[in-house]
Amino acid sequence: MSRFEQFSLSIFGITHYWNKIATEEMKEHGLKGAYAMYLIILANNEEEMTASRLSEITLRDKADVSRAIAQFQKQGIVESYGTTRYRAPIRLTDKGRTLAAQISKKASTAIQIAGEGLSEEMRKNMYQALDIISGNLKEMYKEKPKLD
Repeated sequence: MSRFEQFSLSIFGITHYWNKIATEEMKEHGLKGAYAMYLIILANNEEEMTASRLSEITLRDKADVSRAIAQFQKQGIVESYGTTRYRAPIRLTDKGRTLAAQISKKASTAIQIAGEGLSEEMRKNMYQALDIISGNLKEMYKEKPKLD
């Protein structure tokens, strides 16, 4: 198997199973699985979070983030605050913080189980390598080089 195949299949596998876990958890709350990450990000970044900033952090489409926020507001999970309505910062309500804590706990458990057999050094190296790869791909995408 080539390095590209191994890398791609591993990343796709991780994403596939994380999406299954998130979908199962979020279904209980009438929400899409993809919204789990938004809750976790909101819980860990209470300062001046806007839909635009959430989109940047998660690398998700602004329209998807806006739909999620609208659903969250409808269910009392987030609230807008500030003086402007357009591009207003959002924050989790008590209900939202409780839900985010539940999701975060389940995600931590899943990561712990998935990482069984990894030493702390291996885990550290893996995350460092993934950060480097992600950063390099981001830079490559910005520059759009010819890949011939």
